[in-house]
Amino acid sequence: MKHYQDLASEIRKTILNLIYKTKSPHIGPSFSIVEILVALYFNYLNVSRSSPLDPERDRFILSKGHACATLYAVLHEIGFLSKEDIHGFAINGGILEQHPNRSLNYGIEVSTGSLGHGLSIGAGMALSGKIDNKQYKVCVLLGDGELNEGSIWESIMFAGHHKLNNLIAFVDCNKIQALGCTKDIIDWMHLGEKWESFGWNVQEIDGHCFKQIFRALGSSSSEKPNLVILNTIKGKGVSFMENQLLWHYRAPDSKEYELALKELSL
Repeated sequence: MKHYQDLASEIRKTILNLIYKTKSPHIGPSFSIVEILVALYFNYLNVSRSSPLDPERDRFILSKGHACATLYAVLHEIGFLSKEDIHGFAINGGILEQHPNRSLNYGIEVSTGSLGHGLSIGAGMALSGKIDNKQYKVCVLLGDGELNEGSIWESIMFAGHHKLNNLIAFVDCNKIQALGCTKDIIDWMHLGEKWESFGWNVQEIDGHCFKQIFRALGSSSSEKPNLVILNTIKGKGVSFMENQLLWHYRAPDSKEYELALKELSL
């Protein structure tokens, strides 16, 4: 697993550099999803820079689009985005915005950012794949605060009804959303039981443990849509950012940048 852990560390450094350079928000929610994106793109998804329009490619949707720095860093690492491309993040004339903008040539399947839409789109893609007898998988990564959106629950019911076994949803349960702790805003008690009641296969794991992530990916149901609840830490990897609401919005200053880089380099 050391290879994947090293990749995760490098991805976090790239995220830190992007956000520090542009004074962008959302470093906390970007850090909490590093391991799942590394696992998906380096060990699970059937995607290729040489054939980005392949109709049989797997689809990944980052529904919590504000954490796009992680997606960009991973797409750069696997060759979808060049060094020049990624340095065009959040600057005038650059190609990468602070929320994903659909571009299949760059590996971005869906424009996201207005929360609550990703799972609906993913369910539609999955149903289309089943109708057309395609073998591709559809993976959708949601935020736990995003579950406050009613459209999410319509999609959950829809996918369960149609037994979309080619659909995998991941919920990044870092337990902090834009304005506070998720349990204090809308508490999603018994989250797994709720999804199970709508006909989903549910697993709950440590979202920073590659061993558990790979085990969950290999244990998907062949009869139902699948949910993996990822218990994560907002700001994971930098001690003074972990579990702190402040880092949903704030970019590090020069001193904080150096401290964060030092921790990520250990």
